[in-house]
Amino acid sequence: MEVFKEMVKWGHEQVLFTREETVGYLGIIAIHDTTLGPALGGCRLWKYESEEEALVDVLRLSMGMTYKAAVAGLNLGGGKSVIIGDPDMPRREMIFRAHGRAVETLKGRYITAEDVGTSVEDMDYVHMETEHVVGIAGRSGDPSPVTAYGTYRGMKACALEKYKDDSLKGKTVAVQGVGHVGYYLCENLAAEGAKLVVTDISEEKVARCVEDFGAEPVGTDEIYEVDADIFAPCALGAIVNTETIPKLKVDIIAGAANNQLATREDSKAVQEAGILYAPDYVINAGGLINVYSELADWSTDRSKRKAGEIYQTLLEVFELAREQKMTTADAADRIAERRIDTVGKLHRSRSD
Repeated sequence: MEVFKEMVKWGHEQVLFTREETVGYLGIIAIHDTTLGPALGGCRLWKYESEEEALVDVLRLSMGMTYKAAVAGLNLGGGKSVIIGDPDMPRREMIFRAHGRAVETLKGRYITAEDVGTSVEDMDYVHMETEHVVGIAGRSGDPSPVTAYGTYRGMKACALEKYKDDSLKGKTVAVQGVGHVGYYLCENLAAEGAKLVVTDISEEKVARCVEDFGAEPVGTDEIYEVDADIFAPCALGAIVNTETIPKLKVDIIAGAANNQLATREDSKAVQEAGILYAPDYVINAGGLINVYSELADWSTDRSKRKAGEIYQTLLEVFELAREQKMTTADAADRIAERRIDTVGKLHRSRSD
């Protein structure tokens, strides 16, 4: 793989590769765009099959963060980092201190946070080496509850668009992945009276949702064929694809996972199937809003109110999609690009 060609393809400003042999740290930090502000995005620890797979993942994810921040109205650019390794590794301090040192070399151009395979405790280790980290203990902490709340509000906007009523009471929601975000999403949905069908690779997490919310458990592959109103992907990405779309028996796809579409063409296939798609980086922006609160010194209540605005943002996306006869994914991109372009053209006043 030719790295510079990939950077041009995705529109990236910078990619940093770091190796710390003494602790086995292999990390990639991707900065996509800093027009709106410093690049902020979580650190993913994953057992990638190859270095190329890790690079493609970090490039896609960081680009998504640029668009997510822009649509959410935050003064942030897009970045992401990945560490190649076992997410279940027991001794983690030195790996994440090494990551903190890599982040520190960028002098604030990139701000890291937790993501898949990482935790608040891991970010505390990162903080030992750099101030350019959010989501640490004693500050905004775990972003999962706010991410879930924003996703829940976005789901209600989808219901309004599809059914002309935003109530989720009595609606069946198939939730794929009931880890931190998925669990809190189920909590919000159950409180409104939605019926839950859940799956996860962890039987323990599924059992918890069954016990706490009366959810119906299904196998990991069976979730795509559940007869439901809404499909909520809350695990890893690329699960909406040519194989799964024909299986779906839902009206809406609205979940917290990143990069849900395997390819751009899949957004057209979803639309042609009569399914309303909530662009992932719009509906799951609550986590980014939560960690941004540390930088902006927002209260927890203000962060939650901001995440609640995802409802109105999605309605704007749907309206533009209707008016311009485009997919909702294209409409979300148009809104994000418009804000980045406008801010990029602003002239700063000079004091000299």
